[in-house]
This record gives sequence, structure tokens and C-alpha cells, in this order.
Amino acid sequence: MSSRNVDEKKNYRRFLIIWAGQMVASIGSGISSFGLGVYVFQLTQRATDVSMVTLCAFLPSVLLSPMAGVLADRFDRRLLMILGDSLSAIGLIIMLALIQFSTISVWQICVCVAFSSLFVSLLSPAYKATITDMIGENEYSKASGMIQLASSAQFLLAPVIAGFLLSLTDIRLLLLIDILTLVVTVSIIVFIRKSINAIKNLDAIKKKTIGLWSDLWSDLWSDFIAGIKYLLANKGILMLMILISALTFYVGTLQTLISPMILVFADSSVLGVIMSTGAIGMLISSIALGAVSINKNYVRWASIGLGVGGFFITMIGGTTSVVALIIFVFLYFATLPFVNTSIEVLMRKTVPNETQGRIWGLLSLISQFGYILAYGFSGLLADNVFNPLLTENGILASSVGRVIGVGQMRGVGLMFVVCGLSVTVLAIAISRIKSIRNLELKFLKVPLNGGAEGRSAKI
Repeated sequence: MSSRNVDEKKNYRRFLIIWAGQMVASIGSGISSFGLGVYVFQLTQRATDVSMVTLCAFLPSVLLSPMAGVLADRFDRRLLMILGDSLSAIGLIIMLALIQFSTISVWQICVCVAFSSLFVSLLSPAYKATITDMIGENEYSKASGMIQLASSAQFLLAPVIAGFLLSLTDIRLLLLIDILTLVVTVSIIVFIRKSINAIKNLDAIKKKTIGLWSDLWSDLWSDFIAGIKYLLANKGILMLMILISALTFYVGTLQTLISPMILVFADSSVLGVIMSTGAIGMLISSIALGAVSINKNYVRWASIGLGVGGFFITMIGGTTSVVALIIFVFLYFATLPFVNTSIEVLMRKTVPNETQGRIWGLLSLISQFGYILAYGFSGLLADNVFNPLLTENGILASSVGRVIGVGQMRGVGLMFVVCGLSVTVLAIAISRIKSIRNLELKFLKVPLNGGAEGRSAKI
């Protein structure tokens, strides 16, 4: 066996060690995130506070991810991973201390989770780029699948674990578990850091850091402007992204408010089972798509997935039965891979390869904007608009209330019904808007004027 093969095997084993550490950290993060949602709602009984904590945990990492990517190309990626995990733990430690030794308020929780999120943004691009440094190209696909598995662990395993633990103890243990998992991952990276090479050409890259910030802002701004110009020149892609941003608003609303809605009539362990069921639905659909790929009719598949998903969101809002919720949550999340895959493949085939980097970055920002709006406003809408409508003496108590029930947080159920119907409208819009349909026709090379050649082409 050549020395090169020996080195590749050693590096792959080291990758497995880092991967195992990140999987442990992913589970720890999922446990504390689930626990905080439950804790905040039990503390205040307000959906607004839950959504604000979710926003503070989400927004910093989204806004700083482009910068973090540039830093990962210019500094030692292992060091960035160590800093990301270590500094993010500080926010958790402060939160744990406040809960243990004094009375913590929601704004303090928001500050702590935002601080942690700020440094978590350093971790993801550095971690993914480190994998490229360590393993050979023939291992990329296997490593990608393992990374996705580790990431999904926080949705598959963490809710069940956290729900069970909360039935026995409180949020302090969950935060402590998350902190300890970060200690484990940092220790792993420190231990093996000297045994693996730093990023290729690090010395040459370091010379570029003299103008780091000016170059960073210049690169980000020029790519942003180029992406804007491309979208404005391609109406179909722009319209599709606007609709997807609307979709992420509805999905973000569901993700934020489903916990407060369920916690009114069920405990945290039941909530954990329901949330894990949704992740299992996504996993099964993803496996199915891996076995039977979607090779055509992407717009149609996206439209069908959205329409069916909208129906199940409506069903989630209309019931307080735990069994029904498990079924509807499973079925709704099972539709998401079909929508995501159809849209992603459509975009990859439509956008020229030489511009995909900047376009994907901009498209990601546009789509994430829907989540930001949902996390920022869904709680306010629930507490101040929808929930009052379905109290015992609410305006809709004698009409809609007879169908979906009245009481605390039933207004959230009404919000889900509205969101489900809105997603169904999006499904119809995607299938009917001509500029979106034409995206598929372009890479199929079908004339857009519907001539003879277009009628004979196979779609």
C-alpha cells in the first residue's frame, strides 16, 4: 500500500473523529434549543417571547455566514472551529448561571442565544471546508451524507431526549449537557489539530489578510450587486424566489408556534415525540428521493408538494388530538424534500455554472428572509391578533371555534389554517406563472412560442 493511501486512510479516520464530535454537539444544541422553547413558554405563556428567542438564535448566524465563509478561506480552519465552539459556550454558561443564581428574563435569554449564534456562524463554513482539506475526492459523497446525518440528529434524536429529560428535571440540565458536548468537540479538535495539515497554501493565504476587511466588504458587495442584476434580468428566477420566501415565512411560523400550541394540552415529552416524528418524515422522503430521483416536471412536483403540504398544515391547525398531530406533522414534513429537491434542481439547471456561487448566496439570503419575518412577527400576530379571536368570548368563538376549538393558543391553530391555505395558493401560483414554467422549458430547449418543435418535444 502506498504512503499516499496510508495518509488518506489516516485522514479519513481523523475526519470520523471530528464528525463524531460534531454529531454529539449537534444533539446537544438540539436538546438546549428544544428546552429553551419549552422553558420560555412556561415562563411567560406568550408566543411572542418564544419567537423572539428563536429570532435571536437564528439572525446572527444568517447575517454573518458570508463573512464566516471568507474567514474560513483566510485563516486556520481548525482554529476557527475551536473558537466557534468555545466562544459560543460562553453564552450558554452565562444563561445557566443566571437561571441558577438569579431570576432570568426573556431579554437576557435573547442576548445569550444571540451571543452564542454569533460564534456558531464561524463553525459551519470552517467545518465543511476542513472536510475538503482532510479527505480525498472519492470520499466527498460519503462525507456529505454523514455530515447531513449529524446535522439531522438535532431534529431526530434531540427533541425526544429533551422532552424526556424535561419530564424529570429542568432546563439547567439541558444547558449543562449542551455545554459539555461543546467541551467534548473542542477537546477533540485540539487533540488532533497538530496531527493534520492546515489548509493548503496557508502561508500564501495569510498574506492576503492585510486587506482582509476591505477585501471582504468589496467582494461581498460586488457579488451582491452582480446577483441582483442577474435576478432582475431573469424574471422567472426572481418570481420563484419571492414565492419561496413567502413559503419560508409560513414554514417558520409553523416551526415557531407549534410548540406553544401543543404545550397547552400536552407535556414536553409528547411535544418531543411529535417534533421528532416530523424529522423522521423528512428522512424517509429524502431516502425515497435518493432511490427514485425526480428527473423532469420539476415545477409540477414542486406545485404538488406545496399543495399537499398546505393541506396538512391546515390539518395541524385544526386539531388538538395528539395522534392526529403525529400523523399530520409526519405527512407535512414528508412533503418538504419533494419541494426542496424540485426547486434546487430547477435552479441548478437554470443558473449558469460560472455564476452559481454568488446567485446561490443571494438566493439563500432571500429565502431566509421569510424565516426572519416569521420569527420576528409570528408571535406578535398570535398573541395580539389571532389568539384573542378564539378565547371563550372571542369574535370567532361561536363560528370557527366550533370547528377548531377555543381557548389558550387556539388562535395559533387558526394561524396554521391560514398558513396552510396560503401555501396552497402558492402551489397554484407556481404552476400558473408563465415565467416560472418557462424556466423548465429553457433547459429542455423547448421553444417558448409553442411552435411545432415545442409541441413535439418530450417533457
